[in-house]
Amino acid sequence: MKFGIIRERKNPPDKRVVLSPTLCKSVLEKFTKAEIIVEPSPIRVFSDDEYTVHTIEVTNKMEDCDVLLGVKEVPIEALLPNKKYFFFSHTIKKQSYNKDLLRAILEKNIELYDHEVITNQKGQRLVAFGRYAGIVGAYNGIRAYGLKFSLFELPKAEHLKDQAALITELKKVKLPNIKILLTGRGRVGNGAREMLDAMQIKRVNVGEYLEETFNEPVYCQIDASEYNKRKDGVRGNKADFFANPEEYKSNFFRFAEVSDFYIAGHFYGDGAPYLYTREDARHPDFKIKVVADVSCDIDGPVATTIKPSTIANPIYGYNPKTEQEIDYKDEVAIAVMAVDNLPAELPRDASDGFGEAFSTYVIPAFFNDDKDGILERARMTSNGKLTKRYKYLQDYVDGTEE
Repeated sequence: MKFGIIRERKNPPDKRVVLSPTLCKSVLEKFTKAEIIVEPSPIRVFSDDEYTVHTIEVTNKMEDCDVLLGVKEVPIEALLPNKKYFFFSHTIKKQSYNKDLLRAILEKNIELYDHEVITNQKGQRLVAFGRYAGIVGAYNGIRAYGLKFSLFELPKAEHLKDQAALITELKKVKLPNIKILLTGRGRVGNGAREMLDAMQIKRVNVGEYLEETFNEPVYCQIDASEYNKRKDGVRGNKADFFANPEEYKSNFFRFAEVSDFYIAGHFYGDGAPYLYTREDARHPDFKIKVVADVSCDIDGPVATTIKPSTIANPIYGYNPKTEQEIDYKDEVAIAVMAVDNLPAELPRDASDGFGEAFSTYVIPAFFNDDKDGILERARMTSNGKLTKRYKYLQDYVDGTEE
């Protein structure tokens, strides 16, 4: 089985890679029938020389490979027909901007495996960049807070080597006595928590956060059961919420009344209530002035996120009265950091963590007859057609969806 690590071609450029040089070497040592070829790249966080020093072949021979491994969407003109591809296609939610990409994949008889749907038998994701999104998102949010109020200036995350360097910079910062709210206890939320803990910010429970005042900055991490409540008044729980999101309404505003800075690291599912609406953001008791929206669902559950921001320009202002973008330093503005590719700012760490999981769960499936069904669940297309699991995308491909 010959694997090819492709050059990332999407703009803006992404330096991440599925397998680092050391992980390539580890895969070849463990699986004697595996071969790996790396396509030369001027932007990859690991240089071509870092692969060749591990005796990994670096050459323009992707057509000789069976399986091609990438991170972001492959431009249509760069897709090689009749190959197996792994990358984030951003099509499983019928994203309009990638409809032509999925059509081209089918037309070129490509077998697509989307990283986002590589799961275990319980449906839990096995490979993801979420932790690194949380790490960078928290850093960027604190940076935005300093800039919004002209308190301090942190360097951009993309200019720092790794998580340790981000933490070093954060430790130089002295925050005022603010309350920081963090939603989500998954990979993203816990990644953000790592950074708050590294700053030695005091963590408090919901009751303390809502009722007490402090003479130091504090944070509270909450999940869906704490910012939603059942419409019928029956006591709910997280499992019930995910099973029946339409039965719930938001209970978030009580947090918005006391929070200064909000980090959105939650998962948002279809049918779930918005955390806060544009009307909520206009309310005189809405206190949040800086939002780091790591989840970055546009015009979604975090109403102040009206567009994604970029690594080059990570912060914009939201005017709650006009619902329009303004200068984030404006007195009435809520500063919003909503970069939608945060892990790309920490490419070395993110690639190492992602590749570790990929080589642990996915690579073995090619040599054990996919005994755990990992490849089968992630295979979106085969023989020029959508696989059974992804037939729901047919109207999207045909352009007939309502």
